[in-house]
Amino acid sequence: MQGMESLTELYKIGRGPSSSHTMGPERACKAFRQQYPAADAFRVTLYGSLAKTGKGHGTDEVIRKTLAPAPCEVRFDSKTTALPHPNTMDMVALLNGCEIGQARVLSIGGGSIAFEGHGVKKPETVYEKSTFSDIAAYCKEHDLRLWEYVAEQEGPDFWSHMEQVWSAMKQAITRGLADKGILPGGLEVKKKAGALYRNQHIDESAETREHRMVCAFAFAVSEQNASGEEIVTAPTCGAAGVLPAVLYYQQQKHRFSDQQILHALATAGLIGNLIKTNASISGAECGCQAEIGSACAMAAAALGELFSLDIDKIEYAAEIAIEHHLGLTCDPICGLVQIPCIERNAVAAMRAINAVSLASFLWDSRKISFDKVVKTMKETGRDLSSSYKETSEAGLAKIKLE
Repeated sequence: MQGMESLTELYKIGRGPSSSHTMGPERACKAFRQQYPAADAFRVTLYGSLAKTGKGHGTDEVIRKTLAPAPCEVRFDSKTTALPHPNTMDMVALLNGCEIGQARVLSIGGGSIAFEGHGVKKPETVYEKSTFSDIAAYCKEHDLRLWEYVAEQEGPDFWSHMEQVWSAMKQAITRGLADKGILPGGLEVKKKAGALYRNQHIDESAETREHRMVCAFAFAVSEQNASGEEIVTAPTCGAAGVLPAVLYYQQQKHRFSDQQILHALATAGLIGNLIKTNASISGAECGCQAEIGSACAMAAAALGELFSLDIDKIEYAAEIAIEHHLGLTCDPICGLVQIPCIERNAVAAMRAINAVSLASFLWDSRKISFDKVVKTMKETGRDLSSSYKETSEAGLAKIKLE
């Protein structure tokens, strides 16, 4: 049975707009450059989804900036299909025009990368258990909450990292609410977070206000991501607005302490890690269900922890969140994380809250486990046509905006 990496490999602080298309390639370039410090030039070829939507995501710009001051030629190969992963890139290091090194790198989602046959050390396995059922059984046996299990498995610097994560999430919300103007990329999409936050209806009910606030926070982070500003992968850039929106709203409403929020983030991270390990969090691999669906499940689990729900109810909430995103396609217009991505973050944030409410009432009647729905998500992702997985070739991506 495979183990799981640290949650520090899941929650990454960096610039958007795409964990697979910007953060992953950025990390790959930094690692490759360190291996060939004598190189005076580089050549990078992008394949699959990286080739088809790389321009819209600014993948080539990130690669050139990261490898600077050495020049880098970036090639887009959208025809090659025999690939180990939809986000594949070949890197070549040059010295005086001669090749001195090469590597094939896979951007596997959430900003994580894997070098194919290159001897680069993979992140250390921190968790021996990699199914929810095994972890839940262990927690029940030792009278632990899920966040306590995370604390038991992680290293001494874990909570310091999580403090940085929560701080970065809050800063993204604050910046996004204050930001105005048009998102980059040519779609002329207006930034709406501030308007959502400030435009209160005269006869607004408490429920309507909750929806507006949660959506405003989700829009704030998502618009920061689309602008190439700093966000936290949760579990990806494209789905980065869901979890902070839910947690930030609940902290304001119920006065939860930062320590309680960190515990919720740990619980959410465990859910995200299980999905990453047993299925995928990559839109290019399994569609948007792997990004927004995973983020919704993480947010539902986090909220369940904040409300002190037991493990069975938290599992059910996370399962509901994924189940009702199964089959969700990744079809961004022009390859930009704007339409429909930003709205999806807001809808998923509200759905996470609803999933927790439903789970708290019906947990004892559930028939599907979290592990089974994760397995189903992976199978569904495999069955989805590649044109519906972050290639901007079908679905909403074909719409011509007026």
